[in-house]
Amino acid sequence: MPYVDRIAEPWGTRTPYGPGEPWPVRVDSFLESGLRAQDVERWVQSATILHSNGDGLDIAVKDGRVVGVRGRAQDRVNHGRLGPKDLYGWQAANAPDRLVRPLVRENGRLVETDWDTAMERVAGRARRLLDEQGPSAIGFYTTGQLFLEEYYTLALIAHGGVGTNHLDGNTRLCTATAAAALKESFGCDGQPGSYTDVDHADVIALYGHNVAETQTVLWSRILDRLAGPNPPALVCVDPRETPVSRAAAVHLANRPGTNVALMNGLLHEILANGWIDERYVRDHVVGFEELEKRVRDFPVEKAARICDVPVDALREAARLIGTARRLLSTVLQGFYQAHQATAAAVQVNNVHLVRGMLGRPGCGVLQMNGQPTAQNTRECGADGDLPGFRNWSNDAHVRDLARVWNVDPMDIPHYAPPTHAMQMLRYAEEGSIRFLYVTGTNPAVSLPELVRIRSILGQERLFLVVQDIFLTETAQLADVVLPAATWAEKTGTFTNADRTVHLSEKAVEPPGEARPDLDIFLDFARRLDLRDKDGAPLVKWGDAEGAFEAWKECSRGRPCDYSGLSYARLRGSGGVQWPCDDEHPDGTERLYADGRFWSDPGHCEDYGRDLVTGAPLSDIEYKALNPDGKAIIKAAEYVPPHEEPDGDFPFWLTTGRTIYHFHTRTKTARAPQLQRAAPEPWVEMSPADAARLGFTEGDLLEVATARGAVRARLRVTSMRDGVIFLPFHYGYWDRPDGAGPGESPGRAANELTITQWDPASKQPVFKTAAARVSLVTASSGAPSQAPTTAASRPVSADVPATAGGADAQAEEVMR
Repeated sequence: MPYVDRIAEPWGTRTPYGPGEPWPVRVDSFLESGLRAQDVERWVQSATILHSNGDGLDIAVKDGRVVGVRGRAQDRVNHGRLGPKDLYGWQAANAPDRLVRPLVRENGRLVETDWDTAMERVAGRARRLLDEQGPSAIGFYTTGQLFLEEYYTLALIAHGGVGTNHLDGNTRLCTATAAAALKESFGCDGQPGSYTDVDHADVIALYGHNVAETQTVLWSRILDRLAGPNPPALVCVDPRETPVSRAAAVHLANRPGTNVALMNGLLHEILANGWIDERYVRDHVVGFEELEKRVRDFPVEKAARICDVPVDALREAARLIGTARRLLSTVLQGFYQAHQATAAAVQVNNVHLVRGMLGRPGCGVLQMNGQPTAQNTRECGADGDLPGFRNWSNDAHVRDLARVWNVDPMDIPHYAPPTHAMQMLRYAEEGSIRFLYVTGTNPAVSLPELVRIRSILGQERLFLVVQDIFLTETAQLADVVLPAATWAEKTGTFTNADRTVHLSEKAVEPPGEARPDLDIFLDFARRLDLRDKDGAPLVKWGDAEGAFEAWKECSRGRPCDYSGLSYARLRGSGGVQWPCDDEHPDGTERLYADGRFWSDPGHCEDYGRDLVTGAPLSDIEYKALNPDGKAIIKAAEYVPPHEEPDGDFPFWLTTGRTIYHFHTRTKTARAPQLQRAAPEPWVEMSPADAARLGFTEGDLLEVATARGAVRARLRVTSMRDGVIFLPFHYGYWDRPDGAGPGESPGRAANELTITQWDPASKQPVFKTAAARVSLVTASSGAPSQAPTTAASRPVSADVPATAGGADAQAEEVMR
């Protein structure tokens, strides 16, 4: 059998194919050392959880433990392939430091207790605050890694039971702009495109999307197209050199914070050359005239000057995009985590609308997600929106949801937009939120300006509940810590970035007294004695399948319609894309194939916002703009970033992911192969900047902004000049002080980032900050330990290549 070191070769062996052909099957698997496939007692159906791609896999079980994974050959998403985090990341479930008993704070220390004591402390404090201060004293901050059933239950508890408007997910950090951009252009969330568009496209444009590291299996699909006949041309927009830019026909390494200027230049060139589908625009779109007017004064020369990219490269990118017969565009954090996030992402939608490139094979937009179940957070209302993509400012939608939940419409908070995460932290800082229930996320590392975040979470007046599988930096600040089951230890469904729904079945028992998140939420609801308007229990289900059946009814008739699905339908399947209902019993591969959108004023999820101020439009304004429910073109004015380099802080600082870690490393650092591949943070800088400052590979540098400082070793890469990069994964849980830097130098990138957000999506800004760099200690000759396989590839040939060694050999079987 062929074995490949998938740390050294993250995307595995090529299986070339041509346009319109099926992607060949390659089944990847990895088992615990010494085990063979015939030693596995059971294979249990699931999907991947350490990215948003949603690759189908089977969990290998032996002696009641997870002992490996295998890709599912029949799955529509991955055709059997798995990425490095999938192959090795499951080992975190067996880590010896899993939380196994509840913890409560006594005399300043967290001590073990029983579930009844812990839950009474949680419910008791919530009850007292509800009586004394009302529902606005309570906030919930969740994740993009639970199951659909858990999000829906949490949304019902928060919105229908407690009655608070303070509910959000950490998807605010990575996915909020995807949802906002889709709402602005199409009136509703929901990806128009499909991963299968890769099989047909002749041009693929990737905007701020380093797919090679964020969605390795999707990049394998693109690499296989590039290796086959008639490959697509790639256009890459990214200030860093990445595996994507190296494969691209055009790489636009624009100056950070200039995405809207770049998009306006592209759109100017497309319109000036007449590369538009006039009939599509006339029949299906409103707002084209505003776009024409906006970009008329934005020729490519002006855009190139603002973005600091070659004008010929910008013109060539416009030609490729403007003349493509089948155009696929993808967007991620390079656009989403900027100060004009929604405005820039909407311009990508505009390209497809003016070109009529939607709803056909190879013609799609993927406003990508960052986490495995981010889509469900949005669908189910765990990001604060109303479940089923209902419109909080449409009274008929609120009444309909109240009917589904059997509550009074006035019990569902809809007096204002839901409170986004950054505003919730502000309320906690000011003292109006006094109870914060955090599930499956680690804001003490992942939110910007960490000195401030730690001070908020550590307040004595704030009652902090953390529900997680490890004692994270955030959990160490909590009043109560609830041990949760992880993905293989519970049953539920989740939906990936292209709307594919997978069922993940329980494979093993959780360790110790850990419980599924759903069971904990149900316990919380029972202890609060939450009731519907007839006095019956508000939450009417007791298990995951019951929650899924309830969700089906909530989604019925809405764009994300699950009513045609069931656990039995998903069991053994290769994933089904919603909407799946009587009209679409096999699911729906692409949205808007008929040029009809979910944007009718009575049906849409959102009336939209001003892209500069973020002010929501009223129903009257929306009806005047779009009375017939067409797609909406929204032009955008370019606005410079709020914080720019100056004499004191001369560099642009950007942060981002690396291929071997996920979020704050709570899982991936406990997988030996992944941790060895990227054991410590690093800072990337261009050769010219390093030479000018006298730095060399491996020097220990201090990076500082107006918010703080961190130390990391230098990796000299083909980064654009004037920009430095830090990975955001590294916190302190595996350091002596645990919850923060203590007396040691900081290493978390978010010690440096700024408390600002996009006005429309409310997504925090992680891509632009002004920074300075200074030498702490010169290198002794040892290089940085940054990976050599991806964007952090060194310019020096003397740095040893990253490899996984003998215990990273994964099997690949071609079929």
